[in-house]
Amino acid sequence: MTVRQAPLIVLCLALGCASPHDPNRLELPRDARPPHVATWNEDGTVNALIEIPAGTNAKWEATRDYSALAWERRDDGTLRVVQYLAYPANYGMVPGTRLDEATGGDGDPLDILVLGRSRERGALLPVRVIGVLALLDDGEVDDKLLAVPRNGVFSEIETVEQLDERFPGALSILAAWFMHYKGPGRIEVKGYRSAEAAIALIQAARPQPE
Repeated sequence: MTVRQAPLIVLCLALGCASPHDPNRLELPRDARPPHVATWNEDGTVNALIEIPAGTNAKWEATRDYSALAWERRDDGTLRVVQYLAYPANYGMVPGTRLDEATGGDGDPLDILVLGRSRERGALLPVRVIGVLALLDDGEVDDKLLAVPRNGVFSEIETVEQLDERFPGALSILAAWFMHYKGPGRIEVKGYRSAEAAIALIQAARPQPE
């Protein structure tokens, strides 16, 4: 950096100029972007793109063109941080899905919770869906797929019943977190649905446009 360049960089930072090293944005490799990533893998797993690692509070999401992940901003321009306990599971989306608004969806890709250790933001993981956490967010359907990675302590779990038997309290923890993380009365938990219901939900999601 030259002496002449320094004031320009300081001015750019003060004005909030875009930067290739923007800490609030993570560019995704082209082969990791929908629709270039398959929803299903040959072994029956689905791909999950991690937006929010377990144990963190910053609310990140995929950009509209799916070229990057970005730290979500509130209406007043401030960066969104969940004012509650940190996310109890890795939170992300399923590439290649988008529930049609005409069928009750929100037009966004399916949300997915991946149990287990914290994963890096932007990681693309093959996971097995085991159920659905059914939610209403301010009265609108906002279901979350529940999944386990191929390796790790949860890898042998295939159903929500098995999860409840092998890891008592895990389902209650997830439900309680989503019920309260936005504050009183915002989220209504409608219970858990089966792995078959999760697969049907994915199949019902229409492909994203090229």
